[in-house]
Amino acid sequence: MPRRKAVVKREKVPDYKFKDLLAGQFINHLMRRGEKSIAERIFYNTLEIVTKKTNQPGLSVFKKALENVRPVLEVKPRRVGGATYQVPVEVRPARSIALGMRWMISYAKQRGEHSMAEKLAGELVSASKNEGASIKKKEDTHKMAEANKAFAHFRW
Repeated sequence: MPRRKAVVKREKVPDYKFKDLLAGQFINHLMRRGEKSIAERIFYNTLEIVTKKTNQPGLSVFKKALENVRPVLEVKPRRVGGATYQVPVEVRPARSIALGMRWMISYAKQRGEHSMAEKLAGELVSASKNEGASIKKKEDTHKMAEANKAFAHFRW
């Protein structure tokens, strides 16, 4: 948090194929070393694979998966009187989307399929069915917040 001026949020740019803001943001999360064309190719190939697997539009499966993975609660450490407590807090919507995207990409990388498009497609399909590693991460985060509910009064 800067002391002088407020930070200006940059506007999000939609992807060129679907004109969707979430897809554009996901492509940017997927991108490595500034190679956006490669990230776009991976994402669009992923959506084609998802469409073939599920017989549903790939973009709607992607949005359903993202909605299922987004966390509602998380814990943040608070130092009170020499002790550090894990305090449950609600997640802001923008952070929630960013966390969901990050979890899906990181757990897709750990899957066993051959190409990144296939790995990501597998993770999207399983997340849209409320299964998979990224859903488990969300549930673990919620369990941690639920277990530390006693320290919720330290929230400020």
